[in-house]
Order: sequence, then C-alpha cells, then structure tokens
Amino acid sequence: MSSYFVESELPELATSYETVAGVDEVGRGALFGAVVAAAVVLSPVACLELVRAGVRDSKRLSAKRRVALAEQIYAIALDVQIGQATHQEIDQINIFQASLLAMSRAVEALNPPPSICFVDGKFPIPHLALPQQNIIKGDQKSVVIASASIVAKVWRDQQIIELAAEYPQYDLLANKGYGTPSHLVALQQYGPSPYHRLSFKPCSRNTSFS
Repeated sequence: MSSYFVESELPELATSYETVAGVDEVGRGALFGAVVAAAVVLSPVACLELVRAGVRDSKRLSAKRRVALAEQIYAIALDVQIGQATHQEIDQINIFQASLLAMSRAVEALNPPPSICFVDGKFPIPHLALPQQNIIKGDQKSVVIASASIVAKVWRDQQIIELAAEYPQYDLLANKGYGTPSHLVALQQYGPSPYHRLSFKPCSRNTSFS
C-alpha cells in the first residue's frame, strides 16, 4: 500500500495539480447519529510525511493510533474541514444521498478550494464546483483519502462519546452507534433515542424513547 502512495500518487500530485483534497465519510452503516465526512488538503511533501508516519485506511488502525495520526494530519494539512448530515437528514433523503451531502459540505468548506478532489468510492459528489476523481477503495489506495478517513473517524467517534453519556443504555462507547447485538437488544428494550435513524429497520420497529 505504501508503495502505491509513493510511486503512483505522489508524482501525480506533484506534477498535475497545485492542491489536492481527499474526502471520505464514516458512519454510513450506523444506527445512531450523523454521517460524517472529512476533506483534507495535502501538499506532496505532506503526503510523503504521512505515508512514512503510517497513514492508512482508518479501519486498519487502533483508536489510539487514529487520534495520534489525526493530530499530525491537522498539523501539516493545508486545510481540513468536516461536513455532516444529521440523523434527521438521513431519514429524509436516505443514507446514500446523506453521505454525498456530508462529503459535499466538507469539500465546499475548504478555503481556498483545491485543484481537484479525490473521492472515496465509485459515486461522484453531485454539483461539485471543482474537478473530482473517484477511487474505489480509495482509503486503501490514496494517502489524501486515507487521511480524510482518519480525521472523519476520530471526529465522529468523539461526537458519539459525548452523546454516550446522555444515553448509556445503548452502550455507545463500545459500539459507536453501530448495530451490535447489545445495541439491538437495547433498542428492543428502550426503543430509539432522539438521535437514532428511524428510517433504519432496527430503529423503526420500536417506539420513540422518552
């Protein structure tokens, strides 16, 4: 993977574009909370530094390692922005559209806008006012996308941790809003909280929590 970053991506970044952003989202499959996207702009030099630091797909890193790398990304990135779509928006427009909306919000907040945006997955961000390139499994292939995946994961995890104190019955500290067996049992017992996605079947079968 590091070989891909150094030999394939970095020459392209250095010769083709002045600034490149990577964007990725997290929380798409969760039952609770927002879907969160991060957009990160890196110079070629910063890309190389982060490859050497061990940046990779956030799912392949421990929580402690993600936090440390996120701090390093913030320190050397040209810009980092977060976009999210709330659980209400997810219920209104569906999770697929909400994920694209969160990514759009993150990219459009970048200042100044990058020359191009590398987007994780096969679906382009609609109506984006700058060039974009989709990369399937981009968080495994692109250091700028991997950096965005780390920042988004750390930001969303912190958001869930803060909400976990209000709703301890759902074991959110452990599951981060995903549908683990204990989370599903809690939904059966207590019904959904005000932050659950009611358009998701495990939540819609229950009555509102009060």
